[in-house]
Amino acid sequence: MRWHQMEIKDILEALKTSSGGLTGTDAERRLSEYGLNRLKEAKKKTPFLILLDQFKDFMILVLIGAAIISGVIGDPEDTIVIVIIVFLNALIGFVQEYRAEKALEALKAMATPVVTVRRDGKLAKVCSEDIVPGDIIILDAGMMLPADLRLIEVSRLKVMEAALTGESVPIDKDIYPINDEHVPLAERKNMAYKGTSITYGRGAGVVVETGMQTELGKIAAMLQEEEETKTPLQKRLAIFGRRLAITLMAVCGLVFTIGIIRGEPPLIMFLTALSLAVAAIPESLPAVVTISLAIGARKMVRQSALIRRLPAVETLGSVTYICTDKTGTLTMNKMAVEEIYVDGKIILGSDVGAIHELPLPHQTLLRAMALNNDAAYGGDGRPLGDPTEVALFTAAEKAGFDKKLVESRFKRIAEIPFDSDRKCMTTIHEDPEGGFLSITKGAIEVILDKSVNTLTSQGSIDINREEIVRISERMAADGLRILGHGIRRFDVLPDGIHARDIECNLILIGMVGIMDPPREEVAEAVALCRSAGIHPVMITGDHPITARAIARRIGIIDDGGEIMTGTKLERMPMEEFEKKVKDIRVYARVAPEQKLKIVKALQDDGEFVAMTGDGVNDAPAIKRADIGIAMGILGTDVAKEASDMVLLDDNFATIVRAVAEGRHIYDNIRKFVRYLLATNSGEIWTVFLAPLVGLPMPLLPIHLLWINLVTDGLPALALSVEPPEGNVMRRPPRHPKENLFAGGLWQHVLWVGLLMGGICLFTQALAIKTGSHWQTMVFTVLGLLQMGHVLAIRSERESLFTQGLFSNRPLFGAVFLTFALQIIIIYTPFMQRIFKTESLSPKELLISITLALVVFFAVEIEKFLKRRGSYG
Repeated sequence: MRWHQMEIKDILEALKTSSGGLTGTDAERRLSEYGLNRLKEAKKKTPFLILLDQFKDFMILVLIGAAIISGVIGDPEDTIVIVIIVFLNALIGFVQEYRAEKALEALKAMATPVVTVRRDGKLAKVCSEDIVPGDIIILDAGMMLPADLRLIEVSRLKVMEAALTGESVPIDKDIYPINDEHVPLAERKNMAYKGTSITYGRGAGVVVETGMQTELGKIAAMLQEEEETKTPLQKRLAIFGRRLAITLMAVCGLVFTIGIIRGEPPLIMFLTALSLAVAAIPESLPAVVTISLAIGARKMVRQSALIRRLPAVETLGSVTYICTDKTGTLTMNKMAVEEIYVDGKIILGSDVGAIHELPLPHQTLLRAMALNNDAAYGGDGRPLGDPTEVALFTAAEKAGFDKKLVESRFKRIAEIPFDSDRKCMTTIHEDPEGGFLSITKGAIEVILDKSVNTLTSQGSIDINREEIVRISERMAADGLRILGHGIRRFDVLPDGIHARDIECNLILIGMVGIMDPPREEVAEAVALCRSAGIHPVMITGDHPITARAIARRIGIIDDGGEIMTGTKLERMPMEEFEKKVKDIRVYARVAPEQKLKIVKALQDDGEFVAMTGDGVNDAPAIKRADIGIAMGILGTDVAKEASDMVLLDDNFATIVRAVAEGRHIYDNIRKFVRYLLATNSGEIWTVFLAPLVGLPMPLLPIHLLWINLVTDGLPALALSVEPPEGNVMRRPPRHPKENLFAGGLWQHVLWVGLLMGGICLFTQALAIKTGSHWQTMVFTVLGLLQMGHVLAIRSERESLFTQGLFSNRPLFGAVFLTFALQIIIIYTPFMQRIFKTESLSPKELLISITLALVVFFAVEIEKFLKRRGSYG
């Protein structure tokens, strides 16, 4: 049903009700037919199933298999490490998913518990869940609407719909039918929706939709239907895990086969192959990723960004589009006076208070702004009232016209309230100089029609109507809401206070341009986003003119940029829209499902999308986006619960800092992967190539496991706290489909791994030839090679000598500790028995350390060539 198009009598007839309401019997019957007026929840997974789901990730399954293998070969230490890491990740995932299920509960909490209805011709208090279609609801200021209503009675009724439509000011409501079938929610002035609130006036409405059929219910349904997409990191790690497992199975099988062919003992070869598999599987990868993300999340909380899902930290680094709501996100969500036209001049609202001696026209206008105003200070010291009036009240007070003081001289004795037909309101005051003063405020075109003169410094003169129209049109084009003010003096008031007698022959004293202004820091944040290759997009339920004005001021759109309205978007096929979506920067008058359509179209085109917002209307798109960002101060609980990240200061600029941190974290994860795979491949090449060149098995299973646990563990974890590189926000986002091994990573892994294997085999051959302790030397060289490598890869381009050895103290400590542990294993008799090592002579130890430095200097040469542009 298009309820907004129907006459009241037709609606009452269609719902089989009357202005006196339903009977108690009818209400009970309809309650059983339509069900309770509540938001239904999708079938929830039990905590056990949520926990079980954490073990379905392919990487986790590989790690469980590694734990089993480790147990088979009798290495409980490695088994314990793997099991702890697996269950720690499962626990973290469980907690995140369990908390995310609260979105619908927040939606349900928005309902008013008890409402007043007409039943059997009388007023009755009814639980909001028992409301049914056909009920007549009595509306008063301050109440939250329990269902979707078609208004049938209004008296100066205003409804705040910002959370549902994005409108930043309360909407004046009426009861008249609207002909347009596709008119946006924000323009349906004869409707009031569940979850919105009444700020002023009173009225009555007939319930037309309840529960999941309401506009709020449709949003709840979309939240249930939208599946959360995997983050780029999750996708890359899943691909990496599958490929690694397949490769390792092949390599280990080959090592076992070659050993058997060469006549090695089958049991030893079986244990060696299994040990190689365990050593090569990066069991610390999920732990390092989680720790890296957790460190980033902790740092971001200090920067006013609360991370609700750890992978969202990394996702920020991949974002190519940020779709942001206007009201409360890019703007202050508070109306303010931007411009004042008085005495033939334009004055910025912020400059009025700085004028020391105000001319008479300025004083008259500012006094009128204070007197013709129902705003007042509340108990908490903040001004309360209609947002437009609060803006006028605040501007007048800043200029020295305190309402209480002014009213003590100009006592209000009567008023003619605003109504949507006259489009103005009038207050009448006693004039301390004698007689009476009327002040009329309203739309500038209305005040202009009612005025005969205008006030200037030279006195009252004829109005230059062309100039007033020209200036008002320019102000309107800048997105300002324009209010004119006119006055009239009476020696004696006419009998009866009627608009036709008072609101005529006015003197126009000026006009005021009001808007919800952009936040001061947003323009800079938008510029930073663009320098980082990220496209900011405004999506709002507000008017296109207002949207364009704000977008132009903060740099989202140029003067000629296209703005797409919700009506045009609704009629556009998805295929056609997907061709245009990447070029559109501003959307106005959009509905919640259209925000979802925009996000999906960008994602279908291969983009990674962040959606910011604060209202109920943003929640489905926030949940669907690759990363959803909610406002912490002005945001609704619904938006927060659906989000991945909450901006604690509601500051758009915080997103830029979060993007930088996300890129930094991904850089560190790549460094860890680079280190881990290169060193692990060095182990594989050493064991794999030794039999092929006629050398005995260079390492025992326990040597591989020790290197895996110690040299791969501590230094890799220390890489997670590596400081960011200087170009982190001067490069475009990673392509959403970019492989984890892009940018020369796989080539690095290949040549470094081969170099490590070659050095180890050279060490083995040299030691055998000279009669040295060859196996202990190979064991030592391989461990120390990895320490040199981890120091060299702290940056992909900068030299360690430029960075400084101590700029990452945890890494330096990890390298030192690993070296100390290696020395203990070599020279302590107890450890020698466990690890089958022998004491090296000073010469053997010096040779081992020297050979271990080869990889460090090789990687430094690689970085030098990159800086010169002759490599990578």
